[in-house]
Amino acid sequence: MYRIPDISFTSWFTRDALQSEARPRALPAPKDAARQFNLLRWISILSLAAIFIISIALAAVLSHFMTRETLDNDAILTSQFIASVAETQSSQAGFGQNVSLGQILDERANFAKFGIDAELASSVRRQFYDHLRFLPDVLLADVFARDRKIIWSTNPSLVGRFEPESEKLDQAFAASGRASMSFVGHAGTQPEEQFVRQPEKMYVENYIQLHDPRGDVAAVVKIYKEPRPLLRTIHRGNILVWTCIALSGVFLYLALFGIIRRADRYLREQQRRLVEAEALCVIGEMSAAVAHGIRNPLASMRTSAELALDGDLASARKNATDIMSQIDRLGAWVRDLLAFSRPLSGENRRIDLVALAEECLKNFASQLDRKQIAHTIVRPTAALPHAIGNRALASQALASVISNAIEAMPEGGSLQIEFELAAFARCVRLIVADSGPGLSPTELDLVFKPYYTTKRNGLGLGMALVKRIMERFGGDIVLDSQIGKGTRVGLNFRVD
Repeated sequence: MYRIPDISFTSWFTRDALQSEARPRALPAPKDAARQFNLLRWISILSLAAIFIISIALAAVLSHFMTRETLDNDAILTSQFIASVAETQSSQAGFGQNVSLGQILDERANFAKFGIDAELASSVRRQFYDHLRFLPDVLLADVFARDRKIIWSTNPSLVGRFEPESEKLDQAFAASGRASMSFVGHAGTQPEEQFVRQPEKMYVENYIQLHDPRGDVAAVVKIYKEPRPLLRTIHRGNILVWTCIALSGVFLYLALFGIIRRADRYLREQQRRLVEAEALCVIGEMSAAVAHGIRNPLASMRTSAELALDGDLASARKNATDIMSQIDRLGAWVRDLLAFSRPLSGENRRIDLVALAEECLKNFASQLDRKQIAHTIVRPTAALPHAIGNRALASQALASVISNAIEAMPEGGSLQIEFELAAFARCVRLIVADSGPGLSPTELDLVFKPYYTTKRNGLGLGMALVKRIMERFGGDIVLDSQIGKGTRVGLNFRVD
């Protein structure tokens, strides 16, 4: 009896694969942590900056509004008080409807024309000035006639002077109906701001109009005040505003940070689950493909082995040959699985695509002749630039495409390789065209999906691996096919 050699399944087709798997593979270097986009960190920084800017702006607006409104109200109250005093004294003096207090404040006025006794007018003036002198928190009080002369002041040295050009005083004489007001800081610097005592922080400048019976401004009372209780209230209010805004900003940031952090954890957990689900899905698909691919060869090998036990020497030889072919078939499947599952590696270099195509066709010459497939290479009329890629991987991709074309033409046909140069895109396209039956639109959509195949004994990894290889080079693969018109596969390579 002819003794069948002891063929080790592992040593035959998995020796190299297992050794390569046992050797530690260099994993791709992890990206620098500083360069990774951290969603939580960036949203935290941007939200903190946004809340800080908004809080500062809001606090400043509220503080200014509260200060301005409070001082405006104080000025209005002062104006109403002085106007009320003027009306009361005019009524008590019996001036009547044709004379107002503002007209008799100037000693230069024609009292005979007004029909008023000069002594009575002087008495009314003194009483009005006493009210101004004893107003609380007054730094300086001046009374101006229509010619801008100071006819009375709490600082006697200012009486008789004329106010220099003052836009606010001009507005006070020109306006009607309300007092104008402004506030400034610390000490006065203008000649008219000769206070009896200097303010500690800021003072309020009020202009109160005194009208004649026709409604025109007869005199203007300018009062500088330092309302200390009011300023202390404003100061406490500003502290309260800034404190509340700051606490609100901190609370808002912490709440927003907590929500973002929780959302980030949720997204990371969902991403982890998605990766696990995809890994399980790939494992399931690979397991199904391996089980489907190994089942039939194992059954055939068992049948051949049983026949070898009972047959003669010639039958044993034939069955041993069948077993070896099935083992080769299993080895090719396992190699495809390992090639698809491990990361693609290799340094990109310059590739002569014409020489690459000639070499691949030479390797398939016997299969092309046996199946009576006419094959040609349409060489470019001009020199092509060199492509960028790994020659071994590029050869594997082109060989896979040519092998698919040969398997698509079992009864013979034609296979043609040609080249196109896209100057604007800086790429070279290597085209493999066959006269096979072609693919339907549905098959075109699924052709690059792992484990999808139309072959009886195929594993469905060839075109998926070609796509990965081309993407590794920075290129891509284009497929054009129609039922009954053959298939054109374009491999796009970057050029240097």
